[in-house]
Amino acid sequence: MNEFLSFSATYLPYLLQGALVTIEIAVIGVIFGSIIGLLVGLGRVSSNPLLSQISRFYIWVIRGTPLLLQLFVIHFAIPSVFSALTMPPFVSACIALSLNAAAYIAEIARGAIQSIDKGQMEAARSLGLSAGQAMRRIIIPQAFRRMLPPLGNEFIALIKESSLVSTIALYDLLRTGQQIISSTYRYMEVFLLVGLIYLFLTTIMSYIVGKIEKKVGAYE
Repeated sequence: MNEFLSFSATYLPYLLQGALVTIEIAVIGVIFGSIIGLLVGLGRVSSNPLLSQISRFYIWVIRGTPLLLQLFVIHFAIPSVFSALTMPPFVSACIALSLNAAAYIAEIARGAIQSIDKGQMEAARSLGLSAGQAMRRIIIPQAFRRMLPPLGNEFIALIKESSLVSTIALYDLLRTGQQIISSTYRYMEVFLLVGLIYLFLTTIMSYIVGKIEKKVGAYE
């Protein structure tokens, strides 16, 4: 036990630095994923058939292929064809996570929007609001409250899925752990510490999301 504590005291600071990178890319991914996802979700419920089909195609492609493949396409495949689009691992990771999260958030947004009583849109239109104004001022604010629980779950999932960025040499939590293993050969201790940090992050986020849900009345 003392040996494990001594090992943890030595290498935990390095793992926490990697955890900070994990948090950064997860936060960026969920922020931009939410923005893109909301736009795609609005496209899915749009009366414009072309916009609806483009949104549907995007969701189909992203949700139907592995995140790891998307990460490789963005970081390796695209730059091999267009050298000007070569990006550092951090940027590639943020783009891949954002685009991946957007497809799932788009379906969350679509479901939340469609769950709002259609009579509210009709009432807003009868009061002189345009479809866009009614959506922005009445439908989306209500839908957002219903989106919070699944959005929180998506963010927690993104923290765990971000471990895949270690495959493109980004020194996140898992990659940092792998580097420590390569110099110490202490598999059990390192993976235990990495797992505990992931568990701590997801537990804290679950608690924060739960508090936010209660504050805004997500379940009402």
